[in-house]
Amino acid sequence: MSYSHQTVGSGSRAARRTFEFGRTHVVRPKGKHQATIVWLHGLGDNGSSWSQLLESLPLPNIKWICPTAPTRPVAILGGFPCTAWFDVGELSDDGPEDWEGLDASAAHIANLLSTEPADVKVGIGGFSMGAAVSLYSATCFALGRYGNGIPYYVNLRAVVGLSGWLPGSRNLRNKIEGSHEAARRAASLPILLTHGLCDDVVPYKYGEKSANCLSISGFRHLTFKSFEGLGHYTVPKEMDEVCNWLTARLGLEGSRA
Repeated sequence: MSYSHQTVGSGSRAARRTFEFGRTHVVRPKGKHQATIVWLHGLGDNGSSWSQLLESLPLPNIKWICPTAPTRPVAILGGFPCTAWFDVGELSDDGPEDWEGLDASAAHIANLLSTEPADVKVGIGGFSMGAAVSLYSATCFALGRYGNGIPYYVNLRAVVGLSGWLPGSRNLRNKIEGSHEAARRAASLPILLTHGLCDDVVPYKYGEKSANCLSISGFRHLTFKSFEGLGHYTVPKEMDEVCNWLTARLGLEGSRA
């Protein structure tokens, strides 16, 4: 699936970029379908690897949608092309953000969720760069719009981020506090963040800062869990935390298949 995006206010055809997303893998619920979660892989990965792990979790009431990011040149890899939800350079507090790429990926995810039944709760989760897009989507939900100003219509009920960070954290608090509706939506959305203390790819401090930024911006139902000895990968103990949190927050039945 491709997604064309015009930079707002550019008025230039040259500003349009088309993102070709890869294959989407779907894990059907083994029990009653109560929730659908789009799960996003990390840099250079694909939807298939995560779909296999998610299928093994004791969450029979969740449908998992695992898309694959577009292949694009990535600055942090010296321009080498690989699957990436957006372009990223060195992580820093004041580095430039690829708003166009972030909006394109967030819109692709929203489109995947838009056809789910009305009685099914929807959410977004991800690992590393996938977690970054999950958290960016959470801010779009709160603000009611993407970074480019286009309305965001998906009613998110849960967001999960493993070993990730929050893009566009600057000014987030001011944007949300400036709107009663944005503050209400932020306060309504449960978020789970986890991070390994030994992460040498996305250092723990970025996870911690992201959690603090979301919290002071009005995301009151935020849980941040650190894991001793964990690097930039996931472990069963961490996934158990995810399972328990999703079961509680989404009110799932029959969590043990």
